[in-house]
Amino acid sequence: MTNATEQASARYPLEMRVLHWLRAIIILGLIWSGWTMTRLPETTPAATFDLFYPNHKQFGVLVWLLALVHLTLRWRNRAVLPAAPAGLTAWEKALSHLVHRLIIGLTLVVPLLGYAMSSSFTQSDGVPFFVFGHVPELLPKNDKAFAVFDQLHGYAAYLLLGLIV
Repeated sequence: MTNATEQASARYPLEMRVLHWLRAIIILGLIWSGWTMTRLPETTPAATFDLFYPNHKQFGVLVWLLALVHLTLRWRNRAVLPAAPAGLTAWEKALSHLVHRLIIGLTLVVPLLGYAMSSSFTQSDGVPFFVFGHVPELLPKNDKAFAVFDQLHGYAAYLLLGLIV
């Protein structure tokens, strides 16, 4: 195999690379917007409740859907996915594999916890999804459950950020 052929075969397929960077940008934007909107004073309800929360929710749904697409593409392309770099030690390969799996899992779990949080909040106006209307709310309204989902969503988002870093 030539060096150019080896380099080409050591890359992820184009659709996976594009999806990776699209998700990365959206996730970092969601972490920033979540951090920002929860720190805005209650005297700015228009910015908080009309801009930040609805967009945070719908982009969270989008990340969840893109994570499902990512898993489908990984499964479909599993025969051509590149191996870990040859220079890594066994523990580096294991840690890399674990962190990668955790990031993939958290891109599914964090939006689901956000959905559960919004769905269970008694004063929630639902979870919008761009021009498609609202995502159906499947959980009963319960502010105690909301508080648990709120904490879990925040911790999981910070864990995701830590793994990204």
